Amino acid sequence: MESHDVTNLLVELRRGNRDAEQQLIPLVYTELRRLAARYLQSERRDHTLQATALVNEAYLRLIGIHDIDWQNRSHFFALAAQSMRRILVDHARAHRARKRGGPCESVNLEDALVFSRPRSEELIALDEALSRLAEHDQRQSQIVEMRFFGGLSEEEIAAHLGISVRTVKSDWRIAKAWLYRNLTS
Repeated sequence: MESHDVTNLLVELRRGNRDAEQQLIPLVYTELRRLAARYLQSERRDHTLQATALVNEAYLRLIGIHDIDWQNRSHFFALAAQSMRRILVDHARAHRARKRGGPCESVNLEDALVFSRPRSEELIALDEALSRLAEHDQRQSQIVEMRFFGGLSEEEIAAHLGISVRTVKSDWRIAKAWLYRNLTS
């Protein structure tokens, strides 16, 4: 995938060029599908993998936001990772609410994604821990989100955040330790 092509198409999309959207889809779809499959890989083996539904929902949410100042390919995939995380967490919370007899929350992927109870609880716990980490250190939280949820390389994260790869590696190591302490205590 040509990073330059994706960046140019994102700029054109922001300018209102609808043709750019049609050209962008084939350039980013495979990578988005890989991200979605990665999210869903730890689910039960007996459920139907619906990475396509997650990709479609995340893509529609991203393209529906017209005031994003797209910077480059890494920026797009960082926001895609964030969007997928939110979709999955919303779904997990709705699943937990139904399980406990609480009010049901409508989620677009309701029929497409099936979560096991333990995975749903883990995802919610991770989301809450990442929110706490963001209060402590926003950059570390972003690095975890881009690396863990987005699958971005250290180099891509460094470029997106405007920091060195060494800083990304250091923050990643510190953030993982911080999350481990907060998730196991």
